[in-house]
Amino acid sequence: MPQGDYIDLHRKRHGYRHDFFERKRKKEARQVHERSAKAQKALGIKGKMIAKKNYAEKALMKKTLAMHEESSTRRKVDDEVQDGAIPAYLMDRENTTRAKVLSNTIKQKRKEKAGKWEVPIPKVRPVAEDEMFKVIRSGKRKTKQWKRMVTKCTFVGPGFTRKPPKYERFIRPSGLRFTKAHVTHPELKCTFNLDIIGVKKNPNGPMYTSLGVMTKGTIIEVNVSELGLVTPAGKVVWGKYAQVTNNPENDGCINAVLLV
Repeated sequence: MPQGDYIDLHRKRHGYRHDFFERKRKKEARQVHERSAKAQKALGIKGKMIAKKNYAEKALMKKTLAMHEESSTRRKVDDEVQDGAIPAYLMDRENTTRAKVLSNTIKQKRKEKAGKWEVPIPKVRPVAEDEMFKVIRSGKRKTKQWKRMVTKCTFVGPGFTRKPPKYERFIRPSGLRFTKAHVTHPELKCTFNLDIIGVKKNPNGPMYTSLGVMTKGTIIEVNVSELGLVTPAGKVVWGKYAQVTNNPENDGCINAVLLV
């Protein structure tokens, strides 16, 4: 057994102290006052840091409470008295309508505006900078280390021209450049080999997006003109977004799911 588990072992064999839970409750009750006293005494940068932390906690709590509270409006159905109307005191209860303050459509629009799209892979493993880039030594004595070689698959546009080697900071190898992707349509259950138009968003950061790096979970734009998709207005859809579902650097190809 690990060295530090002797307390747990003792509790398993002999149980807790008779006053353990009472002492624990009192300690938790005191903690609030201790934190308050500490916050009041703290000065300068420490005080600012504590205030910022407390404010963030408070804001998060308020947001959570607001989410759980179902706010609803209550109003009378009709204020005008009609002929032959039954008085309210003769009825079992008054006819009322309950309507949520925010309807689902407004919520949906807000979600779309915020860019919270539902994607097949919502969470991905973050890729470290050491894994993404390889340090390239340059200079006559190989002492300079400002160049980086991208070790993941990338996309560069058709009119791309490399900078002169002397000034190129990020090197994207030709062997790891891709122009096509295997895109699966989730409703049709068919896979198409489509041209990549661009990289919309890489979950690891804006720098990787600008470099056109494609890792698992990256949103790419593909040319779907071959599929013959049309809008409700009758216009042909040119480009659509898709999410990369595999690790392209391991498989040697890009597999993606179309976001419909």
